[in-house]
Amino acid sequence: MDFSEWIGRSEEASDTVSPTPYAALAATLDRAAERPPAGTALPPLWHWLYFLPLHRQSEIGPDGHAKRGGFLPPVPLPRRMWAGSQFQFHAPLRVGDAITRVSTIEDVTEKSGRTGRLVFVKVRHEIRRGGETSIALTEFHDIVYREAPKPDDAAPPPKMAPSAFAWERRWVPDDVLLFRYSALTFNGHRIHYDRRYVTQVEGYPGLVVHGPLIATLLLDLLRHRWPDASVTRYEFRAVRPLFDTEPFFVCGEPRADGSSVRLWARSRDGFLAMDATAVVTR
Repeated sequence: MDFSEWIGRSEEASDTVSPTPYAALAATLDRAAERPPAGTALPPLWHWLYFLPLHRQSEIGPDGHAKRGGFLPPVPLPRRMWAGSQFQFHAPLRVGDAITRVSTIEDVTEKSGRTGRLVFVKVRHEIRRGGETSIALTEFHDIVYREAPKPDDAAPPPKMAPSAFAWERRWVPDDVLLFRYSALTFNGHRIHYDRRYVTQVEGYPGLVVHGPLIATLLLDLLRHRWPDASVTRYEFRAVRPLFDTEPFFVCGEPRADGSSVRLWARSRDGFLAMDATAVVTR
């Protein structure tokens, strides 16, 4: 199927940076759940609390996402995952700001992989603050669509995470944590909360930890260790899924010059789950 006609397609959304989602995510990350005053800067990636996907119930597909077509191309593959993202933070978004996001499909690529057909969709998001022409945040979002699992599919060989780190925090991804993050981002994808669906239909061993949640926890580790640092660039790549069946760890190692930090998530067995880099000013 030719999806080239979707390249260049765009849509626009508007929202207001209200304080309650901020406080709710802070509570979910085990921070003080205080509603911040107007003018408080959003931590990096917390813009995901806004521009929520408000699809009508009749528009939802069998996996909990909106039915295929519309803005995103109608890729006829059943498994959809957030593969990674890249960000440039030009100016802070603040509580009370009226914000606008323009989303554009940058590319659609079809490939064949170890488990069959793959389709990669790259979306560019540009966020501006009310009435401003300059961009406050640029985000590239990589989505991958995959075939349904086959009984004889072999798991890809795991990659070990770095053994040396300066920072580490342990997280227990129980179903309450996953539910709260799904609710905050209005994410209906059933792999994060429906155990029967995720194990019997998609073939995973447990509930899948959200890629955006892991990416947020990595930056929350940086924010905890270097509270005065400003993130100017950030990118992450999902390497291996994490599940609610065991704890996982977020880790960090600052570069020697102090201008960037490598961040990663690893499973309890030491396998690399997400690899990320943050460029900072201090």
